[in-house]
Amino acid sequence: MSRMASVTWDAEFAAVYDDVYAWQAAPSFVEPIVGVLAEMAGGGAALEFGAGTGRVALALSARGVAVTGIELSPHMAERLRGKPGADAVPVIVGDMTTTRADGSFALVYLIANTIMNVTTQDEQLAVFSNAAAHLEPGGRFLVSVIVPGLREVPPGGKGRITRFEEDHVGIETFDAPAAQIAWSHHWFEVGGRLVRHSAPYRYVWPSELDLMARLAGLRLEHRWADWERCPFTDMSDRHISVYRKSA
Repeated sequence: MSRMASVTWDAEFAAVYDDVYAWQAAPSFVEPIVGVLAEMAGGGAALEFGAGTGRVALALSARGVAVTGIELSPHMAERLRGKPGADAVPVIVGDMTTTRADGSFALVYLIANTIMNVTTQDEQLAVFSNAAAHLEPGGRFLVSVIVPGLREVPPGGKGRITRFEEDHVGIETFDAPAAQIAWSHHWFEVGGRLVRHSAPYRYVWPSELDLMARLAGLRLEHRWADWERCPFTDMSDRHISVYRKSA
C-alpha cells in the first residue's frame, strides 16, 4: 500500500466543523475532559496535538492551565484564533509527528481519535516520540481514542453504520485490514444543505499504543474507559490512556 499523508481538514469542512460537532462543545461534554487534563498537568503547561478549532484548548486555558496547540490544518487553526480567549493559546500550524513547540510541558495530550488521523504505524510512533521530546521529566502523554469496532461488523461484511440521525449519517468501512486502514464517511445537514466528509484513518489497538509508548521511553500509568475514569474492560469501546516519562 502506498504511503498516505496525515489527514487534514480543508476550508469547507473547517467552516462547518463547530456546527456539526456542536454537541461536543457543550459544557457537560467538555468539563469532564478538562478536569482530567488539568489534574494530569498538575499546575504545569500543556500541549495539545491536533488542537482543531480549540474547544478543549480554550476551555483548559480558561481553567488556568498554560496551553499551546499544534494543528495541521491552517483553516482549523484560523477558526481557533478567532475565538474569545485565543490570545492566551498560541497555535503552531504543523504536523504533530515532527513539529516542535518551544519549551517543555507537564502534559501533552491528543483526543477525539486524533492519533488515527496519522495513517501509518511509523508516523504514529513518531507522534509518541515527539510527545516524549516535549515532556519534562515525569511528564505525561494522554491519548483518547476508540477501540477498533471490527467485532461490530457483520460476518463477511466490510463496514457498519455508526450514526443514523435526522441530520447526521455515518458509515465506517474497513478497506485495508493488513495496514489497519479504514474510512469514515459522514453526511451532515448544516443550515439546510448537505455536507459530505470522508477521510481515511489508521485504527490502532491499546496494546500497540503501549508498545509505541515504550519505544518512545514512556510507560502506561492509567487506562480508563471514559473521562469519568470508569475501569477499562474487554467491552469498552474507547479508552483514555496516560503514559508517563521517567522522572
